[in-house]
Amino acid sequence: MTLAFIATGDIAIPTFRYLIEQGPKPCVLITQPDKPVGRSQSSAVPPEIKTVALAHNIPVWQPEKIGDITTELEALHVDVAVVMAYGQILGKAVRKAPKKAIINLHASILPKYRGASCIQSAIRNGDTETGITIMHVIRELDAGDMICKKVIHIGSDETGGELHDRLADLGPSALAESLEILAKNPKAGTPQNPAEVTYAPKLLREDGRLDFTQPADLLERTIRAYDPWPGTFTEVSIKGKPKRLKIFPPTDISNQPLPAGELLYQNGQLLIGCGHQSLILSEVQPEGSKRMPAQAFAHSL
Repeated sequence: MTLAFIATGDIAIPTFRYLIEQGPKPCVLITQPDKPVGRSQSSAVPPEIKTVALAHNIPVWQPEKIGDITTELEALHVDVAVVMAYGQILGKAVRKAPKKAIINLHASILPKYRGASCIQSAIRNGDTETGITIMHVIRELDAGDMICKKVIHIGSDETGGELHDRLADLGPSALAESLEILAKNPKAGTPQNPAEVTYAPKLLREDGRLDFTQPADLLERTIRAYDPWPGTFTEVSIKGKPKRLKIFPPTDISNQPLPAGELLYQNGQLLIGCGHQSLILSEVQPEGSKRMPAQAFAHSL
């Protein structure tokens, strides 16, 4: 079986390494262009998965738009293309290029949480489990027939970053099982139930703004879910001036009643009022300052 790998995000690296070590070794990696950094944007940082590919002598293609290299992909005559956290929509010509199948590893139990913020959504909504689903790639986002699912429990104190890494480690076993299935029947798959479909759109930094009229349990989960991206924050008054305050997990729930968004320092703990109950903060970062324990910030107020 010949295989192309289409990925950008770090979540794909364990699966990519598995293929390199256990086979079939990808004949090409297709990934996003290097990302410009710095104020002048004069230097660029490559996706980490590109570094892995080059270290193992795998050719790397980085088109601005994947549709621009359809001819080259067709010329490879690959049996299967594997997609994971690539970051672009795949047009019909790309989807048709592999001879047998093009499949995607998605970090949720489909049909729940189609879209980009599937990991954060599972934590924020209080789900007790999530997983990796592998499905056929079709025109509609994350809507293809499902080939394989692997399920894991979500820890009660788990952050988005921690769950991301555990799901990344789940990818190789899910892909191995799917490739065995496809070797026997390239069309194998179970349709998704339309009645169970939910969506998890891409998050922006502003989505991390906390609304303290919401209950403490929802806010506690949001703070965990959005760590490290997009992070969470609020605005507070520091010496009479409004300042942004980043809030980091863990946070604990207190029955201390406080007005929504109001800070209170008592008994060595910094609390912030919520729509129901309060949160005990552990680490914060005031605008213009470094990350610090919440107690240290409280003493500066």
